[in-house]
Amino acid sequence: MATFLGTGYSPIASGTVATAAAIPLYLALTLLPPATLQPWPLIAGLLLATLGGIAAAGMAERHFGIHDPSEVVIDEVAGFLLTMLFVPAGLVTVAAGFLLFRVFDIVKPWPAGPAERLGGGLGIMADDLVCGLYANLLLHLGLSLLT
Repeated sequence: MATFLGTGYSPIASGTVATAAAIPLYLALTLLPPATLQPWPLIAGLLLATLGGIAAAGMAERHFGIHDPSEVVIDEVAGFLLTMLFVPAGLVTVAAGFLLFRVFDIVKPWPAGPAERLGGGLGIMADDLVCGLYANLLLHLGLSLLT
């Protein structure tokens, strides 16, 4: 779970690869019946990725023996799912969500940086959830300005 189906072992940009790999999961959780009728499958997926990710990331950190190993990418998956929460699925929104989340994850605006220093699985997950929240808010703002 921590490496999100092995995407964390990508030799280049494992976080970006994992975020891209989360797109089909997002689409499945939002576009397949009965998800098309309600947001609950996406919410359940986000909760599973977050809570399971905290545990898996903490175990992986102990396994690899370093803080926030690059192989741990479940945090990117949870962050992207949060980015897309209550956002209509479409090519433009998915691309915008992907780009916004990756920018925020790289820049780590406050309080993402301090959240990362919480330590253990919680710290690994927290900064990406903060970035996902920022990306979600900006995506919703952009959508509201366009409608």
